[in-house]
Amino acid sequence: MPIAVDDLIAVSIDPLVEGSSPRLGAILGVPEGPGPWPAVVVVHEVFGVDREMRKQVAHLASLGYLAVMPDLFSDGGARRCLVATMRAMANGHGRAYADIESARQWLASRPDVVGAIGIVGFCMGGGFALMTASRGFGAAAVNYGLLPAELDATLAGACPVVGSYGGRDRSLKGAAARLEQALTAASIPNDIKEYPEASHTFMNELRAGPGWFRPISRVMGFGPDPDAASDAWARIDDFLRAHLTDSPAQG
Repeated sequence: MPIAVDDLIAVSIDPLVEGSSPRLGAILGVPEGPGPWPAVVVVHEVFGVDREMRKQVAHLASLGYLAVMPDLFSDGGARRCLVATMRAMANGHGRAYADIESARQWLASRPDVVGAIGIVGFCMGGGFALMTASRGFGAAAVNYGLLPAELDATLAGACPVVGSYGGRDRSLKGAAARLEQALTAASIPNDIKEYPEASHTFMNELRAGPGWFRPISRVMGFGPDPDAASDAWARIDDFLRAHLTDSPAQG
């Protein structure tokens, strides 16, 4: 039976890493059954832990993953934290990275988790998933994530990566091909796919963001593509299950 958004649990994560938010909130999705389960840290879009992002956590839990989404805007809200968080994603350090690592360690310490911890990111979170792919995770799922400026250096020692991009996403034109080329050159297992008819945020059920942003996203062509999303989720599930359940746990 699918996990519903209303089944998600609000949790607090202790600041397990220096520099982490002292009041780090998160949303936890727990699969049905006794466990243990493979586990993933889920990193949200630029608009924070909204209902569309909660649906992604619920979907991962429905697939059988213990999924936690830390709120990277916990200390101050999106309006105060957004610029700093985006700056952190670009430069590779900052509170957001400490929060993601605290979430990873929090999952790794649970007795109901098996194997390595994965990371799944959407939009801004996809960028963070790429930036942290060499930081203790067993696999990364990157969904229309911005590529790092120093792509080859960032991917050095990275875990296996599954990536999904939209061919009509003008904000990330050519990103899928560049990412696949870099991962393959570095001998990192990967499954990168560009969906020709899809655009940014194609894995959401509704247009992303608050009401004021939706006309902008419509003009830019952003929005759902159920067929592409279904295929992407099948690839993500297969990839994570192969690389997490067959990997040793990482503390």
